[in-house]
Amino acid sequence: MKQTKGSYFIAIFLGISLSLGVGFISSLVTRQAIPVWYEGLEKPFFSPPNWIFAPVWTLLYCLMGWAVGSVWHYGRRHRWGKTALYHFGAQLIFNGLWSLVFFGLRSPLLGLLVILTLWILIQRTIFWFGLVDKKAAYLLYPYLAWVSFATILNGAVLYLN
Repeated sequence: MKQTKGSYFIAIFLGISLSLGVGFISSLVTRQAIPVWYEGLEKPFFSPPNWIFAPVWTLLYCLMGWAVGSVWHYGRRHRWGKTALYHFGAQLIFNGLWSLVFFGLRSPLLGLLVILTLWILIQRTIFWFGLVDKKAAYLLYPYLAWVSFATILNGAVLYLN
């Protein structure tokens, strides 16, 4: 099957839609917990204002979607491509799970365990994406950086509360 620019952009669109969809579902739990629970927690001095999270996550979900769409387009018939896609799916599940655990269950401890697992899965996803499409792997580095920061923030919230 010949790969066209049109099929590439369809794959990107589907990847972004999937990623944003997970983000939207996660945000439903998060938005409910912020005024009721999260606002009352002690937070570290480096905690960003709440308004910054939505635009940052929107950008990150778009980058993630672009990356997975590219890998799906170029590598879906190759073993490495399939492995990369499985890793992406696993990390996306843990991405959504973190909000459910941290905000939904109001558990910074379990949230820390989930986000540490997520961090490892993102690293593995970057590795596998790099075997299929280096540009796609590079698109995930801002995500890894943000989750690294979020892991430290989660740990600090756990410590302070």
